[in-house]
Amino acid sequence: MILVCGEALIDLFVETGRPAPERGGLPALAVAGGSPFNLAIGIRRLGAESGFLAGLSTDAFGRMLADRLAAEGVDLAFVKESARPTPLAVVSTGADGHPAYSFHAGSCAHADLGVGDLPAVLPDAVRAIAMGSFSLVAEPVGTAYATLAAREARRRVISLDPNLRLGLIPDLARWHARFGELVAHADIVKLSDEDLRAAYGAGADEAAIAKGWLAAGIALVVVTAGPDGARAYHGNETVAVPGSRVAVIDTVGAGDTFHAALLARLDRDGRLARDALLALDADTLRDVLSEAVAAAGLTCTRLGADLPTRDDLLSALS
Repeated sequence: MILVCGEALIDLFVETGRPAPERGGLPALAVAGGSPFNLAIGIRRLGAESGFLAGLSTDAFGRMLADRLAAEGVDLAFVKESARPTPLAVVSTGADGHPAYSFHAGSCAHADLGVGDLPAVLPDAVRAIAMGSFSLVAEPVGTAYATLAAREARRRVISLDPNLRLGLIPDLARWHARFGELVAHADIVKLSDEDLRAAYGAGADEAAIAKGWLAAGIALVVVTAGPDGARAYHGNETVAVPGSRVAVIDTVGAGDTFHAALLARLDRDGRLARDALLALDADTLRDVLSEAVAAAGLTCTRLGADLPTRDDLLSALS
């Protein structure tokens, strides 16, 4: 099992150009979302077991999220039920057609998980822990996840995906401190080139940053670059694969799909262990990256974060 840590939320799409005439309101569509939420589902769809360690609200939106996870086969034994509300990301489209975002995540259920809520012992079936997104700097949940990473380091593979959204990170220095704390215990860092620029500036030296993480003990660094594919830094080697040529509808969930496909493939091949990660050769790594890029490309051909199944991926690869 791959245990995913982080938030589940509701993307609330508001149609600002079409008010409801009978009450003067705005039509809206509530969609289940959140990068870790997508990751947990993507891992299951791609054939690996996953669990979700997070706070989920007992409100209507929280029940919707829990029902969706359960329907996908995600293990909810690690979830804490919370009386706090579900976090919301409100998406509205202006007259120019561009989306605008506002986030409502203060004092919400995703943060209502402390060190005392962590399982005292993880089952042996948990081979890896995946963490990411803005829950890493929310409290007390961020400290809880950092505590779990420190406790389980070198016992289980720990994979980080910052999925950095500056609008949700009020203090970037605080984010750097937490991420540095987690990197010290992690085995995999997967991030996008957009994450890299957001965290380290437009002129960030990707190779230097990746090699710094490798020197700190990370076994594998992977940087996704949208239509330009992905690059992996491993030992003294850099492996690059091209992007997937697809008719893009939108890119929502593509990064989560890549992460899910990466972990699911490593798990299926028996390589979701630190020693096995360190022993990866360039040809194997190139094959793993190509599969993850193909999976992400499939998600880009669909509206919203509709991640592919293993059968979908096999069909595309053939």
